[in-house]
Amino acid sequence: MCRSIKPLFNFDPPVTSEDVRAASLQFVRKISGFNKPSKANEAAFLMAVDEIAAVSGRLIRSLETNALPRNREQEATKAKARTLERVVFESARRASD
Repeated sequence: MCRSIKPLFNFDPPVTSEDVRAASLQFVRKISGFNKPSKANEAAFLMAVDEIAAVSGRLIRSLETNALPRNREQEATKAKARTLERVVFESARRASD
């Protein structure tokens, strides 16, 4: 899965349409292999982003949970810590090879 696509459900503050569109753009980039499509593919690319954003927004709005909303800042801090741990582990592994 693309690491730049983050979970969007059950956060405080709630997800915005911009967040959903950004995740949709990353998803389309990943599956198409294009960071920026050619002029010939641009319309199809943008239509896919719009459609995925619409479906994703409907999904997020329809989901239910009894769990307390997660805090975006706390989740970002945890993600940074996991990334740092992974980098340190990889560096140590490479140094021992």
